[in-house]
Amino acid sequence: MKLSSLSRSIAGKTAIVTGAASGMGRATARLFADEGANVAALDINADALAEVTGEIEAAGRPVRGWQLDLADKDAVERVIGAVADTFGGIDILINNAGIGAGGAIDSDNYEATWQRGFDVLLTAHVRTIRAALPWLRQSDGARIVNIASTEGLGATKYGSAYSAAKTGVIGLTRSLAVEFGAEGITVNCICPGPIRTGMTDAIPEASKQEYARRRVALKRYAEPEEVAHATLSLVLPAASFITGVALPVDGGLTIKNA
Repeated sequence: MKLSSLSRSIAGKTAIVTGAASGMGRATARLFADEGANVAALDINADALAEVTGEIEAAGRPVRGWQLDLADKDAVERVIGAVADTFGGIDILINNAGIGAGGAIDSDNYEATWQRGFDVLLTAHVRTIRAALPWLRQSDGARIVNIASTEGLGATKYGSAYSAAKTGVIGLTRSLAVEFGAEGITVNCICPGPIRTGMTDAIPEASKQEYARRRVALKRYAEPEEVAHATLSLVLPAASFITGVALPVDGGLTIKNA
């Protein structure tokens, strides 16, 4: 006999994961598939998307992939509708897709960097949420998780566009948590710190180790799957009283003073 009543299973739930072809998105899609969810994998990179959906299919898990540029509003609405038609609804939305958006504010291409950064890092979240909302409202225990960054909690030189967008993700999350609270839809965000993804591949290993030694309490970079497990924890049926949270998954980066 079970002594608890709340479920820790997402089996049978339909989960959308944007940016699912690499890094944290790929790890999240794989983990959710392992946990029994129907995975809708969205990414702009068709070849990498085919690889991850192939991996999940080979493991006997339900998955479909859709190539999508999240900066295309019409395409977002069309694909989200196709996901709902394919799986019979939407229960979980993971807004994970991201790009780098760095540069000095007086650089010649700064405004283009700013616009593209906001299109993908913040406005895309708004568009996917708006498109998915009719089905999320029909779900028994809908969950939205936005992937922000520790750059939304602090800042790095030459990262103003990225930091501003990620700070916006945190604000969006908090506001929508209040807006949707009465409907039982929870909205949370994850703030990853130093993670081994494509965006950090260009950083030399020695520099990674030095940064982690100085700045991270756990003295290392994280693997993408470690972030995916934190994301999973926020979408469980048992996470029904957690909303509006900005959860750092940063190895202690944001609490370490020296």
